[in-house]
Amino acid sequence: MTEISTNQPLGTPTWVDLAIPDLARAMDFYGAVLGWEFVTGSVETGRYTICRVGGKAVAGIMPHPDADATDFWWNVYLATDDCDATVQRVIDTAGSVINPPMDIMDQGRMAVLRDPAGSQFGLWQGRALVGAERVMEPGTLVRNDLIAQDPEGSAGFYATVFDFVPERNTEIPGMDFLALIRPDGHDVGGIFAADEDSTLGWDTTFEVDEVNTAVQRVRTAGGQATEPEDFPFGRISTITDPFGVRFGVHSMT
Repeated sequence: MTEISTNQPLGTPTWVDLAIPDLARAMDFYGAVLGWEFVTGSVETGRYTICRVGGKAVAGIMPHPDADATDFWWNVYLATDDCDATVQRVIDTAGSVINPPMDIMDQGRMAVLRDPAGSQFGLWQGRALVGAERVMEPGTLVRNDLIAQDPEGSAGFYATVFDFVPERNTEIPGMDFLALIRPDGHDVGGIFAADEDSTLGWDTTFEVDEVNTAVQRVRTAGGQATEPEDFPFGRISTITDPFGVRFGVHSMT
């Protein structure tokens, strides 16, 4: 178990959230699959539900503000101690701003951006909420990776903005993968080269107790799952929730 009580270092994936058309349906699904508990409150952007494991915040879900929306995904937020300064670094490195910096009551300060290739990501400057308070255990965030047409170009952008050092990883057979390494040597995620079947952008992977069991829970709860497969760092499956949202599940066995 890893508990987080302070803001993560610059660029570390620190929070994920999801806007969907049916909050109750989403709580039923993710509660069944990931064992989440839910606390619903109100923030400036509307009704927002904190998903918890063992009483600690791990993610957020909310009703989508656009009733006509048909495309939904997990939003990834990278940590910063100065949201405004990091937004300026994004702009200076040819990124663009979707939502400029704004305070979320006393919880923190956020912005939503695009990298030069068009992939969306957020920034989170934690205050009362530092981000995910538990990670790398069943029901919590374990990994975020970017799928990109030009991994080297994308790596250059994120390295400039977040001081990452890209390193090519050859431990995953058949995969073109660049790890993003913080200045302290910690691997915070990576960039995969897209193929013809890839969905571009940042993806989200949650840890589960055992992938095969999680896949059964997904299918029972009305989602879809690829057949579990082994890779050098554990076992994985790609999940599609009832709204068409894709995410990964991972376990070590």
